[in-house]
Amino acid sequence: MKRLLTTGIFFMLSTTLLLASGGDKKPRHSFSDTTNFIEIEGKLIDEATKKPVVFATVFVTGTSIGTVSNIDGEFILKVPKNKEQATISFAHIGYENKIVAVAGLLAPINTIEIKTATVPIDEVVVRPADGLAIILAALEKIPSNYSDVAEMQTAFYRETVKQNKKYVSVSEAVLDIYKAPYKSTFDYDRLKIYKGRKSHDVKKMDTVVVKLQGGPKTSLLLDVVKNPGDILDRETLEYYNFFLAGITTVDNRETYVIHFDQKDGVEYPLYMGNIYIDTKTYAFSGFDFNLSEKGLPYASKYLVKKKPVNMKIDVENGHYLIKYRFDNDRWYLNYVRSEIEFSSKWKQKLFKSDFQIMLEMAVTDRDRENIEKFATKETVKLNEVFADQVSYFEDDSFWGDYNTIKPDESIEVAIEKLNRKLKRRQ
Repeated sequence: MKRLLTTGIFFMLSTTLLLASGGDKKPRHSFSDTTNFIEIEGKLIDEATKKPVVFATVFVTGTSIGTVSNIDGEFILKVPKNKEQATISFAHIGYENKIVAVAGLLAPINTIEIKTATVPIDEVVVRPADGLAIILAALEKIPSNYSDVAEMQTAFYRETVKQNKKYVSVSEAVLDIYKAPYKSTFDYDRLKIYKGRKSHDVKKMDTVVVKLQGGPKTSLLLDVVKNPGDILDRETLEYYNFFLAGITTVDNRETYVIHFDQKDGVEYPLYMGNIYIDTKTYAFSGFDFNLSEKGLPYASKYLVKKKPVNMKIDVENGHYLIKYRFDNDRWYLNYVRSEIEFSSKWKQKLFKSDFQIMLEMAVTDRDRENIEKFATKETVKLNEVFADQVSYFEDDSFWGDYNTIKPDESIEVAIEKLNRKLKRRQ
């Protein structure tokens, strides 16, 4: 267990928390504006298991108006009143898309069930070793499936902190990324902030200030194909059970679904969920997983880096989504999202606070011609707090018409508004 305990603590445990006494600025105004909108609130669940479907895309069909369900499967979507006759689409990797009329979602709280798109493999005997064999085959194919040369990437990044379901911190940025070749063990990914900003239109934190350490850097480390860490490292595979759960389609490609969970008796916070492997290329095309319930009691010890002595922190849930995109016979990192829920309670006090922290990054452009390997002093570090640094990169003229931060707006909508500015700059 020595290697397992000392490898990737900042990696798959992607959101390290710093807790300290203090407060924040008073909000200028609320995010809420329902004058010209219909607000649809609901929860997305798996039709069979009734469990929440997290990080699902919820959008007005045929438009860029959308949002993403949270770690409880909950979402709030603001639909313009001139779209009252429209439909709402629900989509998630491994599930069938579902479309519901806006008129059918006007209840105070709506519960939407979606079906898994997985096709069970009934004609074969499924054994744990089947899933592991596919994982091992995919690991062998990494050098031929992913980029073998360095490239420059542009990405849009956002991180938020909620306290008792109210935003207390919202920051976003455009990132420049030097993406090292996947086959290299001596080169590593580097990133720096190009433009950024932080919203002050948020509720002040009660009692404590929660800060997320290493966010943008962590988003790159969530590229588990390049950074196998606590899931795909060959020395940690033995701490999991893998099962071939079936076959589904991802971006119209036939894909194996490998279900995994940490084994009993492993006293460390590991993971459970699904790994998606393309049946034709044997490439990892996506990961959708949680902190395993078996290791959840140990999570606080590794996630919380600083807190008041007389405060108790309990990590209650964690979810991760990683997507890759196929282009010109290679696979590329496309999107990562991480969300952690935890509670804090002062000793000898009755009430507690619930927190939810989220980071997400979407790659918007790639360039193999104009390579710039940033100096280490320019790059974002794991021990840095993005929300504290982002103000140094503010530029009101850059954001243009996109001059307000809307944390409930999907990252895809934000990217569409910035469009050309998210292309590689020469």
